[in-house]
Amino acid sequence: MNYKDLIAIDIHTHAEVSCWNPFDNYGEEYDRAADKFFGSNRRPTIEETVAYYRERKIGLVMFTVDSESQLGRRRIPNEEIAKAARDNSDMMIAFASIDPHKGKMGAREAERLIKEEGIKGFKFHPTVQGYHPYDKMAWPIYDVINEYKLPAIFHTGHSGIGSGMRCGGGLRLAYSNPMHLDDVAIDWPDMQIVMAHPSFPWQDEALSVATHKPNVWIDLSGWSPKYFPKQLIQYANTLLKDRILFGSDYPLITPERWMKDFEVAGFKPEVMPGILKDNAVRLLGLDKAA
Repeated sequence: MNYKDLIAIDIHTHAEVSCWNPFDNYGEEYDRAADKFFGSNRRPTIEETVAYYRERKIGLVMFTVDSESQLGRRRIPNEEIAKAARDNSDMMIAFASIDPHKGKMGAREAERLIKEEGIKGFKFHPTVQGYHPYDKMAWPIYDVINEYKLPAIFHTGHSGIGSGMRCGGGLRLAYSNPMHLDDVAIDWPDMQIVMAHPSFPWQDEALSVATHKPNVWIDLSGWSPKYFPKQLIQYANTLLKDRILFGSDYPLITPERWMKDFEVAGFKPEVMPGILKDNAVRLLGLDKAA
């Protein structure tokens, strides 16, 4: 990634539509519920998303969420996202998502994706994937990530997916309490853990874990900055200024809206460049690659 040519790096964007697989409308009610929750109905292809970010000179990390076991939905191929990243390597990086229920087979896939596809990190969503972050079935995948010293993004806090559905779509919020990642941070110290989103209703737990464990980061995706809890802004301005990351959750939130609100949310001018780009450069090892 030619990060010096970019104004920011969005650490949290989603692949929404596959151009390789046929459309899978199974479980589409989850999409409709998320659209209502976020006030958005954008479903761009990977190429459309890349073009959108290129036009704005913003780098992006993209991934899907593999929840085949819990939701029964066919995932977007990790390989499709990886190819897009290779084709746009000046401004895009691909993370992979592997359902933790796939255990050792998932670990084999993780290693193959790293070695053969150039995957630079991984994405987990405990609520949607239906597992406790420290569940033993996920350990083989964590071992691979730890061995290669790669980052892993974990959804934390409330889930827009399932919100408003009968029984919340059967998705359990407690899996995404950030305190569960404390154990993961201890046992896989070379895996950089990114806690995604302001972790409502557990913001203080997230700040505690990140302050205590130096391999834990926080991305600010999924919320407009004008709604951030005051303690999150306080820690971003002080103790955690080097481990706070810009993320939008695109296409559910656009980077334009996020960055506009970020300017007036109370962040100190001296920490803003780090949040927008410099911290991501270190997390992704781009400075070392250069």
